[in-house]
Amino acid sequence: MLFAKHPENPILKPNPQNSWESLCVLNPAVFYKEDEKLFYMIYRAAGNDETHYIYLGLATSKDGIHFTRQSQEPVLSPDKSGADGGGTEDPRIVKIGDYFYMTYASRVFAPGQYWKADHKNYGFAPLCGPSVLLSNNTETHLAISKDLRSWKKLGRITNAKDDDRDVVLFPEAINGKYYRTSRPSYRCGKGYPNPNPAIWLTSSDDLLEWDEPLELLYQGEEDWESFKVGASCPPIKTAKGWVLIYHGVSAKDKAYRVGAFLLDLKDPRKILAKTKKPFLEPTLPYETEGYYNGCVFPTANVVKDGTLYLYYGAADHFIGVATCSFDEFMANLLREGTL
Repeated sequence: MLFAKHPENPILKPNPQNSWESLCVLNPAVFYKEDEKLFYMIYRAAGNDETHYIYLGLATSKDGIHFTRQSQEPVLSPDKSGADGGGTEDPRIVKIGDYFYMTYASRVFAPGQYWKADHKNYGFAPLCGPSVLLSNNTETHLAISKDLRSWKKLGRITNAKDDDRDVVLFPEAINGKYYRTSRPSYRCGKGYPNPNPAIWLTSSDDLLEWDEPLELLYQGEEDWESFKVGASCPPIKTAKGWVLIYHGVSAKDKAYRVGAFLLDLKDPRKILAKTKKPFLEPTLPYETEGYYNGCVFPTANVVKDGTLYLYYGAADHFIGVATCSFDEFMANLLREGTL
């Protein structure tokens, strides 16, 4: 296997001392601050309440493996009377200029313990009014920070009718435009070129208001990604193109697996190369047994000293990390699928 899962995985587990993170921690954003020689991790967390409100916590590490929590309180919480009242989920972070930008998924109402067959629904669903309330669908929001510790929420950046998540920003403007990927669950089937949820691309002048129409970047083609695909980690800029790591779900076993694209530096709508086989999949007990059995869900990648660190949620319960040589990773990507 190209990636080696760290022998100390899971590297972050729930903390029974804090009610807001006592049940699960997963799907982190990670950024390495060169000036501090420190890895910052902002992770999704929830306690054992039936409502299942979702929070973001903060931990740091000198080596990218051993993380220390920085507070007994969340670094970002849902505004229970606001648009992100159900939770702050699945953060992804990029630095643009002097500021850090974080996308996070949210719902108006708490999702309940979704893995249970008899889980409860919360909130209300008026027949007339915002369609997002009918199924408590996902919207993606944006937040900004100067230090990764204090955040200002900027609001929703996706169409409320799309049930849209897996929003990943490119870390710089391309030809004067900012770009992002997303996975709008309702943009598939009749009237669309993709039968299943796929990865779409759009651009913006200011990161808050995004252009329509979205453009289809990729729909699943291989068996391991036949049910749906979504972007996973912020793109990595290389001399050969943008590396975009993504996840795919198989229609056969509903397991989450991981692949990668190489996108054109000047036009990220062009896929230059793609892995055909997954290079990370659930094989170990902490990945196959949890609140979503059979799931490795990467949300962060860091390249440091020639090593690619890939951080992922495991079975919606824990956080793991896998590493490999970045040069070896690039060689494999080009060897497997130059178009």
